[in-house]
Amino acid sequence: MNADEHLNSLLGRPFSANEARAHGLNPVDLRLEDIRQVSRGVFVPGSAPPGLEDLVRAHLAVNPEAWASHRTAGAILGLWLPRWIEDHSAIHLSKPSHLPRVRRPGVVGHRVRILEGELEAREGLRLTSRGRTWLDLGHELTPVALVALGDQLIRVPRPEFEGRGEPYETKASLARLLRAHPKVKGVGKCKEALADMRVGSDSVPESLLRMCLIAHGFPEPELQIRLDPTDPRSPSIDIGYPLGRIGIHYEGGHHLEPEQQHIDLWRDTAFRRVGWDLIHATVDDLHDDFARVRHELRILLSDKAA
Repeated sequence: MNADEHLNSLLGRPFSANEARAHGLNPVDLRLEDIRQVSRGVFVPGSAPPGLEDLVRAHLAVNPEAWASHRTAGAILGLWLPRWIEDHSAIHLSKPSHLPRVRRPGVVGHRVRILEGELEAREGLRLTSRGRTWLDLGHELTPVALVALGDQLIRVPRPEFEGRGEPYETKASLARLLRAHPKVKGVGKCKEALADMRVGSDSVPESLLRMCLIAHGFPEPELQIRLDPTDPRSPSIDIGYPLGRIGIHYEGGHHLEPEQQHIDLWRDTAFRRVGWDLIHATVDDLHDDFARVRHELRILLSDKAA
């Protein structure tokens, strides 16, 4: 492979000075190409912004003791993050507490105590596990956001859709994690969030709906209520109050698909046939703090109590 071929192999992604040297290239000469240096010994092609994973990979090449953490790990793992922390202009890298933190432009460095099982590899990229990422975000996320993210870690997946049969974490495993790190910043918030987390919130909007109702004084609703608890094929509603026969279903974008609408109609008909009142929540309600849903639910609960 000649020098041009070596150069072309690097130009599609961020890379380190060490990688350039390994390809027989002089980093000084790279400045003549369409390349910019984003940190000491880290280069990116100038034609387009680098992807987050590639940028992290290049930084880890010059910081082999480090790993991706906090909001950076959350984004790479595909975890839900609130919009206000989706800024990844600075990546978060952590190192063991006995080593100096990473100090580079474009990097937020952390020194942490890390235990076995709290790191994983994703296509050769070292980063914190989902549970440890949740803990690391404890100081930054709001209490409600911590509950919503935690609900997604402990929810029971559907193997036919997700290719896995076990949750990423359980309340017990997260409790052990918190006990192992009593001095981590934000651990108190995580403990409070853990107490409010529930298995059964199949989406973040469902968690936010549940927490909204509780915050406004409504009784805590039950989750994933089957019309016939003994039949796994029975239709189910997201959240509700079985004693009052009131159900609330959050309808995301996929509920606009014809096949899903047919399933929703079958579900609603079955519940209403036995006297249930149903409220359908949408993304518009989510953006309005579920004001309409709360209004309709308050009327239904009042009528049922009368």
